[in-house]
Amino acid sequence: MTEAHGYECSPWALRWRGMDVDALQRTESAFAVSNGHIGLRGTLEEAEPRGLPGTYLNGFYEQHELPYAEAGYGYPEEGQTVVNVTDGKIIRLLVEDEPLDMRYGAATAHDRVLDFRKGTLSRTTEWSSPTGRRVRVRTERLVSFTQRAIAAVRYEVEPLDEDLQLVVQSDLLANEPIESDTSDPRVAAALNAPLVSEFHRASEYNAVLVHRTRRSGLRMAAAMDHKIEVDDGIRARIHAEEDLARLTVAVDVPKGGRLRITKFLAYGWSAQRSVPALRSQVEAALAGARQTGWKGLLTEQREFLDDYWATSDIEIEGDPELQQAVRFALFHILQAGARGESRAIAGKGLTGPGYDGHAFWDTESFVLPVLTYTVPDAARDALRWRHSTMDKARERAHQLGLRGAAFPWRSINGAECSAYWPAGTAAFHVSADIADAVVRYLNATGDEEFERDYGTELLLETARLWASLGHHDRHGAFRIDGVTGPDEYSAVADNNVYTNLMARRNLQAAAESCERHPDVAARFGVDTVELDSWRAAAAAMFLPYDRELGVHPQSEGFLEHDEWDYEGTDPAQYPLLLHFPYFDLYRKQVVKQADLVLALHLCGDSFSQEEKARNFAYYEARTVRDSSLSAGTQAVIAAEVGHLELAYDYLAEAALTDLHDVHNNVRNGLHMASLAGAWQGAVAGFGGLRDHGGTLAFAPRLPPQLGRITFRLMFRGTRFQVEIDPDQATYHVVAGEPLEVLHHGERITITAEPQRYAVPKIDAGEPPKQPPGRAPMRRDSESVRQYAEPSNPITEEGR
Repeated sequence: MTEAHGYECSPWALRWRGMDVDALQRTESAFAVSNGHIGLRGTLEEAEPRGLPGTYLNGFYEQHELPYAEAGYGYPEEGQTVVNVTDGKIIRLLVEDEPLDMRYGAATAHDRVLDFRKGTLSRTTEWSSPTGRRVRVRTERLVSFTQRAIAAVRYEVEPLDEDLQLVVQSDLLANEPIESDTSDPRVAAALNAPLVSEFHRASEYNAVLVHRTRRSGLRMAAAMDHKIEVDDGIRARIHAEEDLARLTVAVDVPKGGRLRITKFLAYGWSAQRSVPALRSQVEAALAGARQTGWKGLLTEQREFLDDYWATSDIEIEGDPELQQAVRFALFHILQAGARGESRAIAGKGLTGPGYDGHAFWDTESFVLPVLTYTVPDAARDALRWRHSTMDKARERAHQLGLRGAAFPWRSINGAECSAYWPAGTAAFHVSADIADAVVRYLNATGDEEFERDYGTELLLETARLWASLGHHDRHGAFRIDGVTGPDEYSAVADNNVYTNLMARRNLQAAAESCERHPDVAARFGVDTVELDSWRAAAAAMFLPYDRELGVHPQSEGFLEHDEWDYEGTDPAQYPLLLHFPYFDLYRKQVVKQADLVLALHLCGDSFSQEEKARNFAYYEARTVRDSSLSAGTQAVIAAEVGHLELAYDYLAEAALTDLHDVHNNVRNGLHMASLAGAWQGAVAGFGGLRDHGGTLAFAPRLPPQLGRITFRLMFRGTRFQVEIDPDQATYHVVAGEPLEVLHHGERITITAEPQRYAVPKIDAGEPPKQPPGRAPMRRDSESVRQYAEPSNPITEEGR
């Protein structure tokens, strides 16, 4: 059944029927295919019409100067922007000399499907040219999870009424004309033809283009090869120039016949390798793909995804649209991180140029928990990327007069790219977020080799940062002053509770890791005096608390700020940062995104249940959710304190942020942290998953709108399943050894035999109020029921 936002509801696929040119910008993001190394936006093969073209290589960027009205010491000097690299998706079709263009003639049928189990984007179009010649075009594309450098497109054309001459042009196109919506002319200039040709070659059905960026000096290669299947003879020609390689195929196809072209693509880039080396790399990758063949690539893709879903799937009974959205989220999180292999996971993944392609702390605090419990190898690789940037983090800390490592708020290569230092440089919590992700990964995997080679160093250098950034006051309390927490409507505040709690955990974990690996600690000059200083700082960490209100201030002094005039704020004035000056936001009790509430989740063992309930209610009334990071966290804590229907509403908002284009910016790419928030809301919210101290604990409860939630996870090599019903939860091991966990505080052992435990009731009282007009959209029975009718099933053939 088609919903108001254009997508059909289906449990394992995202389908859009009909041609809506105006919707292309947002559907191209949703239909992107990626493997964490290569990303292809969901543009049509014919290249036009289009919203925003995009082919990305993880970590491949161009540099540009950062603009300042007034410079200051320690300001980052250069920004980095993701580059739209050589586009290999393009396959143009001429039908009796008329180009297939969906804006002309008539598309009597048009259907696109992103299949979460096959890992492909397919399309079926029946098109009538302006002169009435009719063809059916079927395409399917993938970016391989198993062959990291490879993408492939299957393009098939069938005349419907008569014999036709068909001409296909298959391109590699560099420096594709692109409109940038940036207001910074320096960024726009960097993106204007950013690639300089260094090599081009074409022969038979294959071609290679090699380019480098003008300023960052990165080099990339793209190559294509083709397999052509047709009933009769063809005429083919290939040529290459600096920014274009084109294979042209002309063939006469009878009615009932078909032309089928399989296009294999290979991509690679390097900051150091030579032109011949990169050329050889992509040509070798192409040879491997040709050897595997299209059917082999499909088989490998399906097997990879079968294994992924066996560990990560979430089943939701009672809300078909939410079921689709959660699997959509899980699929795109996998695409963002599966084969990143020591590259960053950007805030938009590889689905668009939003945020200039930068990675943020979102990765460690939102995306990596998902990957840690579903694809731990991908989480390890993302943390190895952070470790690979350690020298830049140390240099940044030194520049700021600090010890240890100060990791950037936003970056592609590890250098700070934020020109606004109150939100960037001052957001030191990023380093503790990274340490937290390291500890979570180590607890979930027991990966001693990673800890020795990477983890201990990450923990000790971030601990050094906190030891030098904070100080003991005259009363002995350890204070961390002048920092910015997760909430971007507060800046440069003293003793942000989230930051202090995460720093405390960081200091404690670093000391423990150094004691487990004294040789590593010694190599970095850590002695017992330094270890004792970390523990002393952690033990004395200052956590402000207001006894009169019974809540924790987000940061010291926050509760003394004036209240924001929510009643007098027009709904059109959200997001507030686009309509009010930051200085006014900074001195009011208005919260952009979960901050103290995020502390309730990630550092929940530092609060009592009563404190959580009071804090949640207080900050609900002041959180406006001008950030996509917020809803998932609010879902988690709403569920924990018993406001299950509110948690359900927040879970739906997080899961549907991109499919409903809630923030009106999905044209620039999907919101990976919000997609991860869908997992958080389901597993940490209604599943009650917590991992404090390395112990897995669950406190499952269902909202009344849902009949059942079932999810799967991996911990210490054991795959297990949790099934939540209204009155009970069932646990069992799918593969691996028995596992000890907590169920609502009771220690249980999960085995291969399903075991059922009662779910205690909770009376949360009246639900908290949100600022006027900022409550999440209610997920009532009527809004759910409209999706209850199943859509046409997705089949393997007939795409």
